[in-house]
Amino acid sequence: MLYYLTTIVYVLVCFVLILVILLQQGKGGDIASAFGGGGSQAAFGARSGATVLSRTTAIGAVLFIVGALVLGIMGQSGPGSVIGGRVPEAAVLPTAPPAVPTPATPAAPATTPATPAQPAP
Repeated sequence: MLYYLTTIVYVLVCFVLILVILLQQGKGGDIASAFGGGGSQAAFGARSGATVLSRTTAIGAVLFIVGALVLGIMGQSGPGSVIGGRVPEAAVLPTAPPAVPTPATPAAPATTPATPAQPAP
């Protein structure tokens, strides 16, 4: 039960993280700044104060990593493989069907040899 609850929370954190990242404004990564035309000496553009979206992104990233680790650890000690409870295939295969009894056939008469019997000397 706890595993499924953790999985639901993890998926929600993933969706929020995606939404927050997509809502952020770019940092002037146009073609001019690629060739040194940006108006700043910083490597990745002008430094600005941390906004609510950047803080939310940092918190979401931490929750994403922690959630992945927790689910990985919980998954190892969980119920096991999806097919772990199956019966081996050899035990499932049916054995040969029972022989159907056939009606008794009359016994064949004893045959005599094809050559005539020779008299004893």
